[in-house]
Amino acid sequence: MGEKHKIVIGVDLDGVCADFYGRMREIAAEWFEKSVEELPLDVSYGLSEWGVLDKSQYESLHRFAVTQRALFSSMDMIAGARKYLRKLSDEGYRIRIITHRLYIHYFHASAVQQTVEWLDSHGIPYWDLCFMKEKEQVGADIYIEDTPDNILQLRERGLHTICFANSTNTHIAAPRALSWEETYFMVGDHTARYLKR
Repeated sequence: MGEKHKIVIGVDLDGVCADFYGRMREIAAEWFEKSVEELPLDVSYGLSEWGVLDKSQYESLHRFAVTQRALFSSMDMIAGARKYLRKLSDEGYRIRIITHRLYIHYFHASAVQQTVEWLDSHGIPYWDLCFMKEKEQVGADIYIEDTPDNILQLRERGLHTICFANSTNTHIAAPRALSWEETYFMVGDHTARYLKR
C-alpha cells in the first residue's frame, strides 16, 4: 500500500473525465445554426464532420465555447470517472490532472476558473492540476489520455499510456479502455507488474 503512494496517474480531462465532445456538439450546433441531430456523434480530431474546416475556424468555435458558453464548467462527467478515480485515490495512487486548456490567448483565467469549478462540483479527487501541452514533462507513471497525438508521443517516450477510447482514436493500439471500469483494472494490472520489478 505504501509503495502505491509513489505511483502517479496522469489523467487527461477532456474526453476522459469530461464529456468534451458531447458539450461541444451542442455548442457547435448553436454556432453553425443547425439542430444537434444534424451533427454526427462520431467525429475525428478537429471536428471536420461538423463543418469545422480549418484550425482558424476551430479556434473561433473554441473561443466562443469557452468565453460565451462556459465550456469547461458546463460539460457532463463521463460515467465512472468520479467513482474510479476515488477508488484509485483511496488505494494510494496520486491523481495528477493534466490538461491543455490554456489554448486561447488572454482567456487563461476563465479556463482555469472553469476547470477548478468543474472538478470541485463533480467531486473529482486530485492532488495536482497541471495546465500544459507537453504532458510527458509532468512525470506521471501511468497516463490516461484520449488525444491520438498525445498518446503516440507519450508511448514513443516509453511512458505507459492507456488510450481512453472514443471515435477520434480508433486507430490507436492497445492498451485501450472503453470505460472507466476497464481503466481501473488496467491501472491495477500495470501496477502489479510495476511493483514486481
